Amino acid sequence: MIRRAAAVVDLSAIGANLARVRDLAGTAAVMAVVKADAYGHGMAPVARTARRAGVEWLGVALPSEALALRAHGDEGRVLAWLWSPGDPDIPACVRADVDLSVSSTWALAEVVSAAQRVGRRARIHIKVDTGLSRNGATLDQLGPLLAQAWEALAAGHVDIEGMWSHLADGDTPGAASVDAQRARFEEALEQAEAVGIRPRLRHLSNSGGLWAHPECRYDLVRSGIAMYGLTPSAQLGTSEDLGLTPAMTLMARLAHVKGIAEGTGVSYGGTWTAPAETAVGLVPVGYADGIPRAAGNRVQVAVAGRLHDIVGRVAMDQFVIDLGDASLPHVGDDVHVFGPGRHGEWTADRWAATLDTIGYEIVTRIGARVPREYVEEAR
Repeated sequence: MIRRAAAVVDLSAIGANLARVRDLAGTAAVMAVVKADAYGHGMAPVARTARRAGVEWLGVALPSEALALRAHGDEGRVLAWLWSPGDPDIPACVRADVDLSVSSTWALAEVVSAAQRVGRRARIHIKVDTGLSRNGATLDQLGPLLAQAWEALAAGHVDIEGMWSHLADGDTPGAASVDAQRARFEEALEQAEAVGIRPRLRHLSNSGGLWAHPECRYDLVRSGIAMYGLTPSAQLGTSEDLGLTPAMTLMARLAHVKGIAEGTGVSYGGTWTAPAETAVGLVPVGYADGIPRAAGNRVQVAVAGRLHDIVGRVAMDQFVIDLGDASLPHVGDDVHVFGPGRHGEWTADRWAATLDTIGYEIVTRIGARVPREYVEEAR
């Protein structure tokens, strides 16, 4: 029994979602992206599930996340791709056989320096900016980076494991930008070939690209949101349409139930007043736990298979729901805030659509005050 609240993560759903991803990937290898504590699902348990599912690669943003995986006992291939100059974890990553992405000459210089200090070759993936305009070297910046990479390779400081980029509209079917980015990626590969660099892995596709742009699979596909059972884009359909199962169910227990009179205001500012005599229930999670404050008066949660409106403003630690008949729910009853829908609750994707955001944000923002509990339901 949960105490106040819990994010219940179904690891078998993640395994099944990864099987779906692997089917779509065809001959390409799969990278399971477990950054940001596995999108809020818990990095170490999700990583172990991915390895059991036969996934060769894990992906994280930060070098510290890669080292946390090593501390939890993971010994497989891991790629980390985002850091600032002087990150003290770079030498430790080289020592721990973590692959590192480089987007600029300063980053490559730091990796080479770390390799020299550690006394072993570093494995790098060269990041190309093909149109997202975030990290990565643009085509006119790529020449100096490739020349420096070739020198480091010849000197025995690095192995050039991959070349990669990130799609801006990978989850949009028919997006013209994807064709343009793929052409730039091919040009980058040609530039690398011209100086004698032949990366073993070329990777461009993310979760959305698996469905919308199969031509972008290359040698490796990076699966983030799909492995957690949420849709990469409403344009692709729902999770169910894609053959995915949401892995996280956010639950809480009613902490208080009481009747209120017609016209009674609820929560800060009285943004909702009871249109008639009713009962309200207190759900003990709030925006400090990751519940969007904007959910007030817009979102519904489920109690005993029945949907109830969130009424009034979501507070830091709690929100209120309109129960209607006070004889039905009771203090201590389970509240399904979001999940796969098996108890009548909305999915995280439906929360996202209602609040004009994406499912990624709904699950990732669930905070550390909410304990994670792990189950493996038979499928």
